[in-house]
Amino acid sequence: MPVCPKLLSGAALLLAAAPVWAANKVDLDYHVRFLPESDQAEVRLTLEQGSAVRSLRFDLGEQGRYNDFQADGQWQQDEPGSGVWRPAEGKSSLSYRVQVSHARTSGRFDARMTEHWALLRGDDLVPSAHLDQQDGVELVARLAFELPEGWKGVETGWPRIGKNRFRIDNPARLFDRPTGWLLAGNLGTRRATLGDSEVSVAAPLGEGMRRMDILTLLTFVWDEYQAVFLREPDKLLVVGAGNPMWRGGLSAPNSLYMHADRPLVSENGTSSLLHELVHVFARIRDTDESDWISEGLAEYYAIELLRRAGGLGEDRYERIRQQLTRWSRKVDSLRGGRISGPATARAVLLLQALDAEIRTRSENRHSLDDVVRGLIRMERVNTDDFVAISENLLGGKSQVLDTPLLALKTRR
Repeated sequence: MPVCPKLLSGAALLLAAAPVWAANKVDLDYHVRFLPESDQAEVRLTLEQGSAVRSLRFDLGEQGRYNDFQADGQWQQDEPGSGVWRPAEGKSSLSYRVQVSHARTSGRFDARMTEHWALLRGDDLVPSAHLDQQDGVELVARLAFELPEGWKGVETGWPRIGKNRFRIDNPARLFDRPTGWLLAGNLGTRRATLGDSEVSVAAPLGEGMRRMDILTLLTFVWDEYQAVFLREPDKLLVVGAGNPMWRGGLSAPNSLYMHADRPLVSENGTSSLLHELVHVFARIRDTDESDWISEGLAEYYAIELLRRAGGLGEDRYERIRQQLTRWSRKVDSLRGGRISGPATARAVLLLQALDAEIRTRSENRHSLDDVVRGLIRMERVNTDDFVAISENLLGGKSQVLDTPLLALKTRR
């Protein structure tokens, strides 16, 4: 059968266009070298094609944490806490040094480097930046580490593509940078596949981290988390260390940190580990003084999903409710930019009551789980959004949410 000339010409056009499309993918390589003797990391960003990016404006935060900038092209710092890189044509690099260890006002560290290991967030290595790039360009980001002599390995929440090398790909960001927790040095690591997720629990050797205990608890509750949030991270890294690290838990989209001494389940029946795991799965971001939503839901599901998995009997669950009631008895508002512990406890009681209201009025066809799935689809949520989704599910006004607890306080 003769081939249609129009088809031949169309195929030729597609073939001609293919190299152009491929050329729009530009490599962005991050290289990190740890320098324990000076408590610093040397970071280098290399663009395969500098002309693809017009500028990167970095938020440098604390003055003095980043220093010794050297750039191909132009580096400019006109104001404190901000720096702009305009890459040169062709292959172009920016390098600098960053102080690794960082103590909170309490004196506890949320980032630390010793002679044998470093525990920090990638956000600290590469600060957030506003990217101005050429139209049609897609940056393909990779992260590589150069470790000091004697350091055995490195763990991140990103997919591994080689020895100490990782692929950084965040569809929600234009500028892919290595966010989330990372750990390098002499490490002990335990791994498992839970659902479709690669899960690793890692800590420096000798820090007392109960890696198998953590992995066992995650295995115990994982199916319940999947069932509520209908998604899971591609990869999850849990890291931790002992004193003088901060004695709490902190999460990121692909990783979380827990102090080595924190119990997996506290004497009052709550779990910092499961609380932070809710943040990883749900990724709900709130606004307009509505921190009670993300923190309340994290604590609510940390308790509820342990209960659903069979880890809490009804008697223990009721004692937890009594403890939350006593702790939160003086709370008169849930609104604010950062919610306190007692207010979080009061938010849990509100959410438990709302779940009961939804189940009763829908004859068990719906629950708070359905509200959460609606919130997950939103970029940011506030109290009005929460009430609207809940009352849409109820088919009318909620008696539980008609409360002064959710009203904004009048500013004086």
